[in-house]
Amino acid sequence: MKLYDFDGMFDEKLNAYIQKNAGKYKENEWEDIIPKLYKQFGDTFIKSVGDTPNGFYAKLSDEELVRALCTHLKQGVPVSEFLCSAIESRDAVELLIPLLDGSENEREYAVNLIASDERAIKKYMQMLVSSGCGEELKNTLADYIKEKADLVIGEAVDNYRKGIEREFMLEIMSRNVVPSDEIFDILIKEFRGDPENVAMHASYLAAYGDERALEYLLDKIDEEGISFIDYKELLLAIEALGGTYDKPRDFSSDPYYQMFKSKEVTPADLFFGLDKKK
Repeated sequence: MKLYDFDGMFDEKLNAYIQKNAGKYKENEWEDIIPKLYKQFGDTFIKSVGDTPNGFYAKLSDEELVRALCTHLKQGVPVSEFLCSAIESRDAVELLIPLLDGSENEREYAVNLIASDERAIKKYMQMLVSSGCGEELKNTLADYIKEKADLVIGEAVDNYRKGIEREFMLEIMSRNVVPSDEIFDILIKEFRGDPENVAMHASYLAAYGDERALEYLLDKIDEEGISFIDYKELLLAIEALGGTYDKPRDFSSDPYYQMFKSKEVTPADLFFGLDKKK
């Protein structure tokens, strides 16, 4: 099978187009224009190929598409969105699952193409607790596992109790759709026993959706000395579970509150700990 570097072809056309239209558009305008040009390129006839990029891949079988992906990765030829879109349009999950045991690039592409298909969730859990996956891939795996958490909830509880990737397991357990006293007790225990991560554990309780957590959240938010970050996340969790809390609180001396009020940071900056503007 012949490989085509469609992204390289697009870049050549784009460079020529940019030079031809130099000064015509502002940088933020180019950010909107380039994706549109790329999409149009997918339906542009290329003489050397004898087809459009989308048309070329549409003619390949599922097996040929996955084989093309692997060959691109092995030979270092850029993988275009046209190839990925073609694979995503097919039911190629069974063909992609073996790539989860392949190279780092193969694993990453396979995970993003399979997404949260339930046929791969148990394999994702195995990968999540292995030493062969980097942190970024583990975060992606956890995000997809959360969408089908009930399929691996037993493994999540077992891993948590064994101390394996506990934070990931707590996050997964918080998305379980089947009520469980065992999971509720675990989430409450972690919420009450980890004062350094109140906001994070409050978000798990909100995601889990058990109204019994309200009394614990209300007790915590009423404490003197809680930070503005914790207060905001506790309030969100309380409201998510149908509760209310309207007691006036003064956070004027809280440094995070001061940054928030000055609009130097957003609530997301505060919660996720992103770099603050000076």
